Amino acid sequence: MKISTKGRYALRMLLDLAERKDDRFVSLKEIAERQNISKQYLEQIVSLLHTSNFLRANRGKQGGYMLSKAPAEITVAQVLRITEGSLVPVACLEDEENRCDRAGICKTLSVWEGLYELINEYLEGITLQDILDRHDMQGADSYSI
Repeated sequence: MKISTKGRYALRMLLDLAERKDDRFVSLKEIAERQNISKQYLEQIVSLLHTSNFLRANRGKQGGYMLSKAPAEITVAQVLRITEGSLVPVACLEDEENRCDRAGICKTLSVWEGLYELINEYLEGITLQDILDRHDMQGADSYSI
């Protein structure tokens, strides 16, 4: 499984917004400049995130975006499912019911199911707040005089 640029940039954008604690809307231009991501590409990502209720939007001079949930309520898994569509490592696990003709005799199916379970468990266990906290702790540890 390979996470696309869209998934990685969506996380960066949401983390950028999560760091803004002043309750103001942040323009895409500001985020694009800080994150070194094209504004046009962010517009595509914003569409997905806004539709999925992760963002609040405001138009006009003071317009922009802010998180609609607390950073502790948004998991990496949720963001990646929105941007990537799925976290499954193999196509036969896409649907709730495995429709693969070989599912009953497949010797490797349990490997892929186990991997999928680990991926979900790991990514569901990390929130935007966890990422920010971990980054702050690493920064504190690396500070020297």
